Amino acid sequence: MNVQWKGVFPAVTTKFTDNDRLDIPAFLSNIEAQLNAGVDGIILGGTLGEASTLTDEEKATLVKETVAFVGGKVPVIMNVAEQSTAKAIQAAEEARKNGASGLMLLPPMRYKADDKETVAYFKAVAQSTPLPIMIYNNPVDYRILVTLDMFAELASEDNIQAVKESTRDVGNITKMKTRFGDRFKVLSGVDTIALESLVLGADGWVAGLVCAFPGETVAIYNLVKSGRLEEAVAINRWFYPLLELDIHPKLVQNIKLAEVCTGLGTEAVRLPRLPLEGAEREEVLGIINEALANRPALPEFKKEKELISL
Repeated sequence: MNVQWKGVFPAVTTKFTDNDRLDIPAFLSNIEAQLNAGVDGIILGGTLGEASTLTDEEKATLVKETVAFVGGKVPVIMNVAEQSTAKAIQAAEEARKNGASGLMLLPPMRYKADDKETVAYFKAVAQSTPLPIMIYNNPVDYRILVTLDMFAELASEDNIQAVKESTRDVGNITKMKTRFGDRFKVLSGVDTIALESLVLGADGWVAGLVCAFPGETVAIYNLVKSGRLEEAVAINRWFYPLLELDIHPKLVQNIKLAEVCTGLGTEAVRLPRLPLEGAEREEVLGIINEALANRPALPEFKKEKELISL
């Protein structure tokens, strides 16, 4: 399936049962809510998906189940975050065999590769697969910055097509667009600055709080792209305390708790993570409940979305 790399791409959470197995019914229930809200793709096995705790078999199951469930409505993107080039190539091939439409590719894990090593890693994975690739550029969490000069070297790989822009520098969107035009699609990867990123020309949004609030997330994207900025800003201001839950070391627990409160998930996390408790949990619940008590009515934007996709 062709990947357009624009629109809203939820980085979905992985649902677990109380005995630490994949909870596929709960997982697919959330995927259904994302599709009903009008998202443009699904990203599996990212940070929110607790990828570092998943076995290869579990990753394969998630891809197969999601691909079968979405039935070609949207592309399914698998995250690749590995320590070695060989393992990343293997993971990319497994994702392809299991039906993924594309890959989100992180730099090497644990080892802080230099620029030359990072480019070589990305190129090796790209040359091993026909799948389209979105580079995940997140130096804050993963210590490696993919610079504009590095992207210039990566431009020779036709299937490296997009970047999840998580540098926290919205100016980087302008820099990418100025230097490369439309060669690389740019998707905002930080919920708190997604609206600003879209206004500056980002093509899409890899979102986190969308897991619990899909309608509001899609509304902001479509309103911005339709030029209805005042309405988008109003929803974003309501949304902002929730969006801040995404830029926190316990973003997984925060967002899973939000999913429970909106009826779109479970709170179970995989060790070493533990569910929120005590004052910490009450503080997050307070933010969520305050937002739910003042949840805005969403405007009709179906026609605008259809126009955007033309």
